[in-house]
Amino acid sequence: MTDLYTRSGSSCELCSSTDNLCVYAIPPNNDGSTEQSLLTCDICIDQINNPDNVNVNHWRCLNDSMWSQEPAVQVMAWRMLNRLSNEGWPQDLLDILYLDDQTLAWAMSDSADNADSVVHKDTNGTILTPGDTVTLIKDLVIKGTSFTAKRGTAVRNISLVTNNEQHLEGRVNGTQIVILTKFVRRAN
Repeated sequence: MTDLYTRSGSSCELCSSTDNLCVYAIPPNNDGSTEQSLLTCDICIDQINNPDNVNVNHWRCLNDSMWSQEPAVQVMAWRMLNRLSNEGWPQDLLDILYLDDQTLAWAMSDSADNADSVVHKDTNGTILTPGDTVTLIKDLVIKGTSFTAKRGTAVRNISLVTNNEQHLEGRVNGTQIVILTKFVRRAN
């Protein structure tokens, strides 16, 4: 635990608060090590564990903490940004956040182990995961805008609609849109 206090400078690794700090073991499959844990405040832990208590503006702190060199901090930043991605600004941060393959797999493991999650597949039946890049296979007229997303357009860092296997979200021309999975192919 002293390693976490040293690593964090005795402040929450997510929001920098110095009040009511405790260790948070990042699920799943946590071995209790410093590398798989965070030093966080009680506000962050409450909002991580209780999605109904989330104060979206509290998480603007991720704008800074997502750049941490610690994989554990990167994982929690990615998970919270994904959880809040419908708010707009978190999706903007996700679009610029880079995680190496191992850290991204760890970040996605929490939602992948969720038994009630649906499987999203592209037009060829390839399983899609959050953060993938897909290519449009046909021109799509985007409702509410004055442009058409052209066939061959790459949509990077997609997010999946958790309760609908036919929908995914991504940005085209700076606009967040919902795309049907049957109109995309996963990029290699």
